[in-house]
Parts: sequence; C-alpha cells; structure tokens
Amino acid sequence: MAAEEPAEEPAEELAHAEVLELFQAALARLVQDPLLCDLPPQVTAEEIGSQVALEYGQAMTVRVCKADGETVPVVVVQNASVLELKKALRRHMQLRQARQGGVQHLSWKYIWRTYHLTFNGEKLADDRKKLREESRESSPAKTRLWIQHLPGGKGCHTSKRNKLP
Repeated sequence: MAAEEPAEEPAEELAHAEVLELFQAALARLVQDPLLCDLPPQVTAEEIGSQVALEYGQAMTVRVCKADGETVPVVVVQNASVLELKKALRRHMQLRQARQGGVQHLSWKYIWRTYHLTFNGEKLADDRKKLREESRESSPAKTRLWIQHLPGGKGCHTSKRNKLP
C-alpha cells in the first residue's frame, strides 16, 4: 500500500497590480529604516541596493558638478570605471526626470559628444579606466567630477531637447 499524499491546495494567484501594490508597500516600510530614510518615497530596488552597498563600504558617492552649478550625487561601486559612472549618471538622471515629470528623453550620445567628465582639470577620456586610479590622491568621500563642454567639439549646437538637465 502506497501512502497517499494530501492534495495540494491551489496557490492563490494575485493580479499584477496587487503584487505591485504589495511590493511598493514593503519598500515603503523598508525605507523607514534609519539607514535608508534619505531615499525618495518611490524608491527602486537598485537605489536600496546602492544605499546598502554605500553603508557597507562597497560603493562610493561621486559628486558630478554640472555647468549650471548643480551637484549630482551618483553612487557607484568602489572599483567602477568611467563608463560605469556614465551609466550610473544616466540612470540617476532618468529616474529624476521621471519623478519630476520633466523631459522624458535625453540623447546621451549627444551629451557625451558635447560634454566630457573631468577630474582635477584632466579629461576622463578612457571609459575603461577605473575611477580609483584617477582619484588616488584624494579621499573617496571628496571625489568630485565636472561635466564640461567640449570647445569646438562635434555637435556644439544647443538644443533644448538635448540639454543635460
């Protein structure tokens, strides 16, 4: 005689909207933690991961100074390359634009042809170079990069659509 297994009850299926609502509620509770309280209410899982990595010393904040004087804090891993910083800056700006309801599309190809990142007056031209190599003499907490216009570079015309916000 074989032992009969009890019949499994069918799992309750939730609609996508219900799952999304539960997820957002859980994130809202998570953001109440003192380590994560600086994050915006509509936080993403990536932002939480970055903040936790920052607290554990696995990431650093790079302050990117724009031409208009605004400073944009971007979190990247400790061994990030210039390209990874550019991608993180892009994600940061896209999230900010979506939250503020501003311009929905920026041509990043145009931006990187027209502007470049500099550190201590030197252009960061090699996307593969590690940020740590560039900032050895300064404290990681004080790493500041600037976005500067390329004089006489390609695509120097100004377009409201393509301006870096």
